[in-house]
Amino acid sequence: MGKRNLYLNNTPVEEAKALYQKALGELLSPKAEWIPVTESLHRITKEAVYAKYCSPLYNAAAMDGIAVEAEKTKGASERKPLTLYPGTDFTVVDTGDPIHAPCDAVIMAEDLLEQEDGSVQITDAAASWQHVRPIGEDIVAGEMLMPGYHEIRPIDIGVLLSGGITEIEVLKKPSVAIFPTGTEIIEPGQEPRDGDIIESNSRVFEALVTEHGGAPHRFPPIADEYETLKAKVAEAVENYDMVIVNAGSSAGTEDFTVHVLRELGEVLVHGVAIKPGKPVILAIVNGKPVIGLPGYPVSAYINFENFVIPVLQKLAGRTETAGTTVRAVISKRLVSSLKHKEYVRVKVGEVGDKLVASPLARGAGAAMSLVRADGFCVIPQNSEGVEAGDTVDVELYRSLEEIGSTAVAIGSHDLILDVMADLLPCMYPGNYLSSTHVGSMGGLMALKRGEAHLAPTHLLDEETGEYNIAILKKLFAGEKMALVKGVERIQGIIVKKGNPLGIHEIEDLRGLNYVNRQRGAGTRVLFDYKLKEAGISSEEIHGYDREAATHMAVAAAVSGGDADAGMGIQSAARAMGLDFIEIGREEYDFAIPVRFLDFPPVQHFLAVLKSREFAERVEKLGGYGLARTGEILYL
Repeated sequence: MGKRNLYLNNTPVEEAKALYQKALGELLSPKAEWIPVTESLHRITKEAVYAKYCSPLYNAAAMDGIAVEAEKTKGASERKPLTLYPGTDFTVVDTGDPIHAPCDAVIMAEDLLEQEDGSVQITDAAASWQHVRPIGEDIVAGEMLMPGYHEIRPIDIGVLLSGGITEIEVLKKPSVAIFPTGTEIIEPGQEPRDGDIIESNSRVFEALVTEHGGAPHRFPPIADEYETLKAKVAEAVENYDMVIVNAGSSAGTEDFTVHVLRELGEVLVHGVAIKPGKPVILAIVNGKPVIGLPGYPVSAYINFENFVIPVLQKLAGRTETAGTTVRAVISKRLVSSLKHKEYVRVKVGEVGDKLVASPLARGAGAAMSLVRADGFCVIPQNSEGVEAGDTVDVELYRSLEEIGSTAVAIGSHDLILDVMADLLPCMYPGNYLSSTHVGSMGGLMALKRGEAHLAPTHLLDEETGEYNIAILKKLFAGEKMALVKGVERIQGIIVKKGNPLGIHEIEDLRGLNYVNRQRGAGTRVLFDYKLKEAGISSEEIHGYDREAATHMAVAAAVSGGDADAGMGIQSAARAMGLDFIEIGREEYDFAIPVRFLDFPPVQHFLAVLKSREFAERVEKLGGYGLARTGEILYL
């Protein structure tokens, strides 16, 4: 049995960065190479580039017409036209033709009065160098075309070629070896078995390396074998400018990376005060930077941004650019450890006159939270967290323009929100939907605090049997509200294919493994209502306190065998190929303050809701009724 790496440090992020950069020092000096100008897009010039030729290379006609001596056209006027004769007084030229002495001006074709004998009359005298591009008007031989450390753009390629430059010395793209590790890792496309993990991190690293000016070289996964990993890393540092080892950096008995790097070179940092992503390794082997990244996708991504990109940009000769940081109101309480600088993924929306950040899943393995996120809320080390309503710093990687054109929905989850998010920018380019799933009640409270434009909700009033209206009147007394009818949807019990346990009604859930929705979710309210109707205590439901944030999460738990049943919508059961026992129908609607109905993204959201395209997509999902979809009730 291998030994655990229980001596992980907890070095502060900025201290770890500074320590590593100082140790690398001159090792990060970029190299150079000569390449054809036609292949130089987005490359960085090593030194200033100077023109070899002028552009234009000669005095050139800037218009179609005739080339003349300006002096000979003096006196021409409408009252006294001047007649010019070909060969003697002028030469016919097209745009770009050379203008030879003694000619020094061009008269445009449309200003000529052509005569039958081939002569022309003019009614205005020509000015010297009129409509003539002189030699070097654009570029003069010996002129600097662009400075050193300049990123070459498409227009720059044209200028370089016009100046006679066909080859250019640019900074060489740093070559980066990428090693995914782990005996449990399989390649995408392989059929996974129990315990297998489809490897994807290295492909993300490839794209990030390319995006930041490097040349990635990704290798097949390496099993957890010490000597194999050692041999691969030793070979890589001979042939590449930088090495990334993914996984094996933590405290497991088969996490060999830190031991290998200590044997081959120097480990400067093992463990950083960052969450998620503590077990990062910063090392130098054979004069090359070698970085060990954790295996969890979010941890790996955050550490790549913090530690790999700064090194990569120096090797590539690029300037490290800081992302946009904004101040936003956090919509949910966040508790954090004093030991770490924590990166919390957030959705960001502009609601009224403020930016609102809604936290997403915080797990290190929640890769989809990176896809859904608009940025990170960074909670500093030595902070216990933030309270809902506090203003926080958010590092954005989505533009403020896009955020300002986004309808923000916080509330109950349903698959139709994914349909809406897909259709909205397709039907109304530049408009987007951001949805965060916190349950119906959580969404209405966020709406009340001014943190969303709309709240998807399906809350049942037990006294009246009415959906949504009663709770809106109670929560938003005195405020003008609109309830936009969404869909009628079928709620029920999601069970395994074939219903092997013979579940047919709520009573059959006693003694089984159940997965519930979170507190405040309309589905949970309905389940509690049905339990009460059946005279069943929640204590009789094994797993009542186990919570899932979405209907698809409930279906996944049942499909994976972690639960025997769970309350959810029919479309989620169908999507996962599961069976479904209908319990009742409910109204899934959208609560919107009237003041937001004129906000263009909300207007477009409502238009999509009533569209034929939306109806067709929802009908394919199954389990919905659209009789009142788009109807607006003013409360």
